[in-house]
Parts: sequence; C-alpha cells; structure tokens
Amino acid sequence: MVNLPSIGASFIFLHCLWRLASGQVRYSIPEELEHGAFVGNIAEDLRLHIWELSARMFRLVPDDVRQYIKVNLENGNLFVNERIDREQLCRQSSTCSLHFQIALNDPIETHRIVVEILDVNDNSPSFENNEFSLQISELIAPGALFPLESAHDPDMGTNTISNYQISPNEHFGIKVQSMRDGSKGAELLLEKPLDREQQATLHLVLTAIDGGVPHRSGTVRIIITVVDANDNAPIFDQEIYRTHVVENVAAGTLVIKLKGADLDEGSNADLTYSFTNHVSKRNRELFTLHPETGEIRVQGKVDFEESRVCDLDVQAVDNAPPGLSGRCKVVVDIIDINDNVPELALNLVSSTVREDAPPGTVIALMSVTDLDSGEYGEVRCQVPGNIPFKLENPLGNSYKLITSDILDREMASVYNISISAWDGGSPPLSTSKNIIISITDINDNAPRFTQSLYNVYLMENNTPGASIFAVTALEVDLDRNGEVTYSILENPMQELPASVYVTINSKTGNIYPLRSFDYEKLKNFQFQVQAQDAGSPPLSSTATVSVIILDQNDNAPVIVSPLTWNSSATMEIVPHSVYPGYLVTKVIATDADSGQNARLSYQLLEPSDPSLFTVGLLSGEIRATGRLRVEDIIAERLVICVKDNGQPSFSSTATISFSILPNITEKSLERTDEPRQSAYFSHLNHYLIIILGSTSFLFLVTIIFLVVLKFKQDRNSAGNYGSTVCCKKRRNSNDAFNQMPAANEPFNYPGPGQPDGYRYTVRLSPESSKSDFLFLKPCNPTLPFNDPSIHESKAIK
Repeated sequence: MVNLPSIGASFIFLHCLWRLASGQVRYSIPEELEHGAFVGNIAEDLRLHIWELSARMFRLVPDDVRQYIKVNLENGNLFVNERIDREQLCRQSSTCSLHFQIALNDPIETHRIVVEILDVNDNSPSFENNEFSLQISELIAPGALFPLESAHDPDMGTNTISNYQISPNEHFGIKVQSMRDGSKGAELLLEKPLDREQQATLHLVLTAIDGGVPHRSGTVRIIITVVDANDNAPIFDQEIYRTHVVENVAAGTLVIKLKGADLDEGSNADLTYSFTNHVSKRNRELFTLHPETGEIRVQGKVDFEESRVCDLDVQAVDNAPPGLSGRCKVVVDIIDINDNVPELALNLVSSTVREDAPPGTVIALMSVTDLDSGEYGEVRCQVPGNIPFKLENPLGNSYKLITSDILDREMASVYNISISAWDGGSPPLSTSKNIIISITDINDNAPRFTQSLYNVYLMENNTPGASIFAVTALEVDLDRNGEVTYSILENPMQELPASVYVTINSKTGNIYPLRSFDYEKLKNFQFQVQAQDAGSPPLSSTATVSVIILDQNDNAPVIVSPLTWNSSATMEIVPHSVYPGYLVTKVIATDADSGQNARLSYQLLEPSDPSLFTVGLLSGEIRATGRLRVEDIIAERLVICVKDNGQPSFSSTATISFSILPNITEKSLERTDEPRQSAYFSHLNHYLIIILGSTSFLFLVTIIFLVVLKFKQDRNSAGNYGSTVCCKKRRNSNDAFNQMPAANEPFNYPGPGQPDGYRYTVRLSPESSKSDFLFLKPCNPTLPFNDPSIHESKAIK
C-alpha cells in the first residue's frame, strides 16, 4: 500500500490544465492517494464564485459507476473520495484517466473534467509460479542458452521490469533480452560444464527488478536437474583386496563380495562382474564370481598345502554404451585355521626415502580392518622397536608409518619393516605386512684411503710406464657418489713437481713412473694423492706416497789407490826394509752402490811369484810373505782383482809392478871405510848438520801445527759424525783421486768390509835422498766401515 500523505503531498503541486474554450478542465494526480487528498479547486478553475456552487446546483456526473472524485461545495475543492488503483482501473494501458461531467443550472452550463491517474511503483515484479524446473544433460557444452519464465509487473514506464539477476553459482549466468513490446526477457547461459557426479541438482534463484525508486523485485526458484551420461568408469574402493578362506571349506562359501561404484546413475551404473583373462584355469576351478552381486564363492576344493594364495583379477563393466570397465585384484589367502584375521590395507607406500630425511617423514598410509566383530574386531598395530620407524594413529583404524630417527644408508640400506596387527580375541589372531624401504644415498662420505702413508719400494733402473703401485680409496656411497677419481697434488714447496716423476690412473689408482730412476742421484721422494668422488658437492681425501729407490748393482768397483794409468801402477821397494808381514801398499777401491752391492773383496790374479806377496781379502793390503833378496828378484808384477758382492757381481782389475831398489844404506856404509880428506869432510859435515838441523826443526814445527789443526778438525768431525776421521779425502764425480798425499801427510786407507781403518805416517830416511817408506804406524778410526755414507759421500784426498 502506498503512503498516501507523502505521495499526495508530492503530487498536489501538479499543474491543472483547463481549456475554457472547449469547456474541458484537466487534472493529474498519482494513484493510491488517500481519501480526502486534494485534486484541485474547480471554482477557481471555472472562475465561479463559491456561492454559485450551491445556488446553481453544482454537481459531478462521473462516467464510471464508482465515484472516485467529489467536490466540496463550501470551498470548491475537488478531493479523492476512494483509493484509486491505476492497475485495476486501466490495466496495462499506457494512459489512465477519470472523466467527469460538471452540470450547472440557471443558466445551464456543462464542463468536461479529465483527471489523469499517474503511475507509482506500488507493485513488485512477480512470477506465475514460485519455482520451475529444468533438465540439462551433463554433456552440453558451455554457451548453451535456456529460456526462463518472464516476470510480470503491472506498473508502467520506468516502474516496470528493467533487469534480471541470477543467484551466484559457478555454472550459469543470465542473459537479458528486450522484447518488441518493450518488456524484458531472461535466458539462462551455461558458462561452465556440468558434472552430475559432482553436483546432480542445482538450486538457483532468479530475481526480476523494476526501474522504480526505490526498486522493487520478485524472485522465483529454479531447480536444475543434471541429466546423467555414461562418462564414468566403474571403480572399486581398493585396487587390491586381500581375504582368506579356510582350507577344505564347503562349496558355496562366500569368500568376498566386491562392490564396484559407478558415479553415474540408472543403467549407466548397472555393473556386471567377471574374471579377466589373467585368472589361471586352476583359480577359475576353485572360485566363482556372481556377475550381478560381485560375490566370490568357493566352488572347488581349497587345499592350504597345495596353494596358500590365489590371485583373482576382477573387472566390473557398466551396461550402457560405451561399456566402461574398472579392475581390481583379489588376493585370497588360504589359511588352515577356522577364523578371521585382521587385514592391513596399504593406501600409500613410498618405497624409497633419502637418508637425510628428517624425523617425521611419512613413509606409508594404511588402514586396518577385521572381518570379525566386537572385541575380536578391535585391531591394534605395531612395528618392531629396533628400527628408526614408528606408527602414528591419527584417527580410527588409519595409521601413518613415519621415520622416528635419523637414517644412515651406510649402516642400513634396506629396511624390511614388518607391520603387525592383532585383534582382541583370546588367543588373539594377528596378521602382518612387510614394507621394504630402500634408503637412497646422498654424498655424505668422503673417500678413505686404506693408509694415510704408503711406502713404495722401487728398484732403480726401472722401466718407465710400468705400474709400480696402486692406491685404493674406499667409498661407501653409491652410484656417482661412489665413483672415485685419483689425482696427484702438486707440492709448491718441492723443487720439482711430482708430475715430473710419476703419473696416476684416475680410475684405478695405479701409479706409473715417468722416468727411470738412479739410486745414486735420487734415493726417495714423496707426493700426495687425492681421491675425490663424483658427488655434488664432491668430497675428497688425501694420502702420502713415499717412493723409496732401492739400489741395484749397476756400478763396478773403482780403484782409487794406488794411482793407476791404464789400470797399471808402478812402485819401488827397498829390500832392506822388507820383512814378513811388511805392508807394501794398500789397494783402495770404491763402489757407487750401497749395501752388499758395495761390499768389496780383493784377490791376486796373476802373481809372478805367489810366495812373495799376499793381498787381504777384505782389506786390500798387499803384504810381503818373506824377506826380499835383490839377487833373487829385480821386479815383481801383481794383478789385483776387486769384486763387489752384488748379484750379478761386478769387478775391476789393476796391475801393480814393483821395482826392487838396491840397498842405498849399505852402499853409504861401504863408502865410509874409504879415506877422505879431513877438510872436505869437516866442511861438508858442518853444512849437512846445519841443513839437517834446520830441516828437522821446520819439519817438527810443521808436524806440531798439523797435529793441533787435525785435533781440532777431529773434534768437529766427531761432533758431526760421531767418529774420528784420520785423513782428508777429495773425490771428483768419478770417485777417483785428484792428488796424491804430500810428504809427511798421514794416509787413511779404509778397506771395504774391514772393520778398522789404518793410518800410516811416512818418514824420510836420513841416509837416502829419496822418499822411501821406512816405517808406518797404524791408526784405527772409530767410524765403522759398513756405514754406507762413507762410500757414498766421502772421497780420499
């Protein structure tokens, strides 16, 4: 109902038109005004006096039976006598008016009054029904239009229907169209495909809105039924069913009832069950499958000892074209007890897990069921306590298998986890499932050498390129993380890089020399080997390889004393000084090798008279076996052979020729018997005494000086070597003497293999003008002969 005072007040000011020439007066008022609402002053509009209205018998004669408008004769005002409903009065006409005749007497006068009824928005849009239904196939593509019932609004102009709206949804929109008669129509627009399996029925609200101020609206409920199509294949609630039957069970016993689900409906959801071609002939003889109910029953003799497990592949096919199918596997365990055991269903299993997975990582999801009921069907689960896994029970019969500790693939690479389930019976019945979890490797271990230091013994004169050793680094990781490559690290502190001496096979670790080594030049060297895996990032470790060069008997002895020329030496002997055991000379030889390869022995090869001289086997000393007589021998030739102790043995020879000198002392004595002149003898004596005295004094001073100097040198040498050096030696690169010892200078003859060395002091005979060996005094140094450093580092001067 319209609020008449407010609407009347808003429209009272509307103009009133009258046409006196034609005798017609026209008013405009809105509909739904209340009783007594002012329409206009007819007296003023007709230019009549108020008293004339009653005097001339003023009256209104309406065209309609109902009298909506009346006049107040006291003031001439026209007012609304009855509520005017434009929609009831004029229906759907675009214009609506009330027509009156005014009659006056004395004189008779008539006028035509037209009151136009203006529309107000006093009606809401409405639909013929409160709801209507649509059936739409789920296969219809988006963009399809579906006509909807139009709403009705009795108001006119802007107050009639101007728009339609649909309630919010994800599938449909609304499309508004203008009709030829000016009305508005609505169509339902499919924007997103329908899926009956997700939503079979949609409830929408269509709203019609008019253009009045304020707006009015009307609604209708739309029920959309999605018509099913065969677009879903049957599915089973499990991919693998596991059940069991007791052996010797009676034929017809129900094993399991499969229930496939098809999200379609009607004939599209009618399923037919059957075995697939993968089921063996033996299993077809043992079990039967009902095509409609999905029941698997026993039809043959089940023997636990013959077959403990039967695998049955089942398919469910719907009956609508095209026939869609779903498959599952039924595992029937044949047991030899008459009861039902719990079943474990693994819904999700991760067969691998990284070894750096944090505790709490989910490995498997499972559910536990038991065909028994009551306390027998109450199932509990557990896993062994000595593994880094545990079970969590978040809800009901659902379990999660998660990691409970840090994993280490190198300690355990595979876990065979037994999940046990037992019911509440007495005694309880249990079942278990094994999950094999493989721990995948990460690069968390560096290669490890079997030793931190390798000692490699290599014989000198080796063949370059031949493998001399192989290092091995153990890598416990797998695949690329376990692929080890070897390389040689360069040491910047070394004079020459290790790559000059050796190379290494990066795959096998074999070490190969790049040159032939000489023990006399290089006795050992070291280098570092790195082992690195192929992981990301790579890990590595190092080891030290010490190569020790072993000596080989590749050098022949070299005779350094006495000095030889073309392997020959000449010496002079005074027979007077020779006695049995007299040391005639000492053969000294050196060998650049070491150890047994430098252990020398001496022997006579070609003595002209073997009864005159002998040579020390190890010392090399040539001694007289008896006294010499000049009349018996004038010259003696000895061939000395020096041989080392290597395998094979090397040797050198030298020929020493001895010349027997006449006894000068005896001749001098013989001359003293002859008469001499006293003056000549006296002057000559004086000269000789002066010369010999001066020489002896100078010689004594020199000896004292040399003794003091040698004593200091011996003390220094004893501090460095722990031994007394009895003579000075000088040796060139060929291990030979460069200079013979000077007069009165002590000799040191260290004999190879001889435990003691000898020192000889040379004295000049006062009776002879030549330097002869008259006597020699031995000196024993403390440095042992078998010290290799003597033969390798010392040379005789």
